[in-house]
Amino acid sequence: MHDIDLYRRSDEGMSVALIREAFHYQSRFAGSTMVFKIDFPVTEDPAFPLLMRDLALLAQTGFRVVIVPGAKEWIDSVLGEYGIVSGYAAGNRITTAEAMPFVEMAAFHVANRFMTGLSADRVDAVIGNFVRARGLGVSGGVDMAHSGQVDKISIDSIGRILNLGAVPILPCIGWSPAGKPYNVSSDEIALAASTALGAVKLFVVSVHEGLRKGAYSLPENISIGENGRVIRMTPHEAEAVLASLHGDASALVNAGKPGDKPLAELRLALRASCAGIERVHLIDAREPGAVLRELFSNLGSGTMIYADEYESIRPLKTKDIADILRLMEPLMQQGLLIRRNAEVIQEKKEDYAVFEIDGSVHACGALHDWGESQGEIAAIATDPAYTAMGLGRRIVRYLIDRAVKQGFRRVFVLTTHTHDWFEFLGFKEAPVESLPERKRNGYNRERKSMVFALDL
Repeated sequence: MHDIDLYRRSDEGMSVALIREAFHYQSRFAGSTMVFKIDFPVTEDPAFPLLMRDLALLAQTGFRVVIVPGAKEWIDSVLGEYGIVSGYAAGNRITTAEAMPFVEMAAFHVANRFMTGLSADRVDAVIGNFVRARGLGVSGGVDMAHSGQVDKISIDSIGRILNLGAVPILPCIGWSPAGKPYNVSSDEIALAASTALGAVKLFVVSVHEGLRKGAYSLPENISIGENGRVIRMTPHEAEAVLASLHGDASALVNAGKPGDKPLAELRLALRASCAGIERVHLIDAREPGAVLRELFSNLGSGTMIYADEYESIRPLKTKDIADILRLMEPLMQQGLLIRRNAEVIQEKKEDYAVFEIDGSVHACGALHDWGESQGEIAAIATDPAYTAMGLGRRIVRYLIDRAVKQGFRRVFVLTTHTHDWFEFLGFKEAPVESLPERKRNGYNRERKSMVFALDL
């Protein structure tokens, strides 16, 4: 019964932690503008109504939602149905005068699907001529005809709609000042709209698994979650992935073609980051509640490319003590950590470090100075939900670096259950007699902790 009760308390604790995270993000981003670039195949998926419900919920609770529908596949279908050939040059559709009316029809048909979906959840939406465009002209000797690029986003018009609590929808059509329509890439519109509107986030929503470990050549330190999903990466790491594939097609295990969707989205995310968008999220719409999970939890559901400082190890602050006691409590109950209280931690506050993700503490550790140029690494605790991110290992490495800077010649740990883990990190078993005298005199022989040490 005791084990069952402990499990229930742990499960309830994780639920409470998720609620805290949700409130944290609600407080942080409410009133912010977020752009959602959503591929056409998403509208064909059974999960599409649920996605629309989630976007409607965001709009109803104070988020400023802008939707940019992708329409490529539907445009291809419509042009094919009418026997109109549509080629490509430099990645852009060659939109002839004959094709343009059908492109407009297809683009607005797709945009109307989003309006219909939002209407089902009683959220107003406006499909409008928010994009001013100019023609691509002749590119590489090819006349691009009615294919265009973004010249300007009508931020005043979009702002008025957002202020009313409605959702602007920007189809992949732009107009010249004279009223001439152009077919414009939805990626370019999403990027331009995000920049012009000062969006804090750009969501790229599709129906594929995205960036996964084993499918692409990835830097070693990238955060990997369950099922091999890349949780997040910096623009520098994104550049490294793209650079490795640009010169080495064999680095891509399962494709490597120019049309590889995850890589195309990664390129868009990198461009957005370079343009000043703080965070770009690559989402698989088939995942239940994917957008909400990505927005309201640290671990998310997709891959985030972030330009700001998202995670960091820093010294403990007094306000963090309650958080680290929460992390330690299950381990103290199991006897894996010795019992500590707030007063004990406050007294040694300068020894502690915490791993913070978006303002929330998810791991901690301490380095205690026992003299004789030796330091003890202690109080290592990690949020179980973040095990896959290796936060405990990162804290230990950080404390080792701190010990080197403080001039220690050796660090050690006392452990009853985790010696295998410390051995993996390079620690070696050592006799109790090797401990500094002050620590040796206080050694609890009844606990029978093993000593593992690392020479620096």
